[in-house]
Amino acid sequence: MRKNVLVYSNCSGIAEKLASFCVGEEIDIHKLVAGQKLEWQTYCTGIHLILLDIFMDEEHWTDGIRLLKEIRSKTRIPVVVLSGQKSETVKIMALDAGADDFVSTDANPLEVYARIKSQLRRYTQMTAICSNIEKVFRVDGLEVDDVQRVVTVNNREVRLTTTEYKILQLLVKEKGRVFSGDEIYEAVWGMRPIGVDNTIAVHIRHIRKKIEEDPARPHYLKVAWGKGYMVG
Repeated sequence: MRKNVLVYSNCSGIAEKLASFCVGEEIDIHKLVAGQKLEWQTYCTGIHLILLDIFMDEEHWTDGIRLLKEIRSKTRIPVVVLSGQKSETVKIMALDAGADDFVSTDANPLEVYARIKSQLRRYTQMTAICSNIEKVFRVDGLEVDDVQRVVTVNNREVRLTTTEYKILQLLVKEKGRVFSGDEIYEAVWGMRPIGVDNTIAVHIRHIRKKIEEDPARPHYLKVAWGKGYMVG
């Protein structure tokens, strides 16, 4: 997947130098001269990192901090601050305002490029981790890992058939929601349900035997009498 880097700066040639390093890489450099409208580029297109020169005007550099805070309030993409000021106080303020990294304008462009690649790599890894976390569903000791397609109860792996897994997955993902037998059948089998109550009941019974300590008194997979089934 290609990554888009926005360079928001008045520094002469920085965007062009970075672009030359990106030849053959899946990184595209987009330049926006400081002072131009930033919102459109940042929030309405697929930008994955911002290289931000927030200290263009040394007399009003705090305006850059406010801009950085505004960006951070709207997006979690990495922001690398480019600065001509080397004060530790300025660096600390930038990092405190939400910058992911801080580099001097007189640094070797290769160093700037390396820092950009490092932040993009971390961002991609964290995005993947978060995506996987969102696919792991837990209800007390019951865990459905939809990445590995593994079900565990109190860290003990439970072997389910494909159909049993799909039914449990549906109910766990919608914890607390009651599904009728017809709704379960349509979601799992993808067919119009006709007289399926017994079919669903049999699968529910088999799932309970595998995940419940006492299937007669289920802790996880419960029945809402006259309505259907639920987890939670």
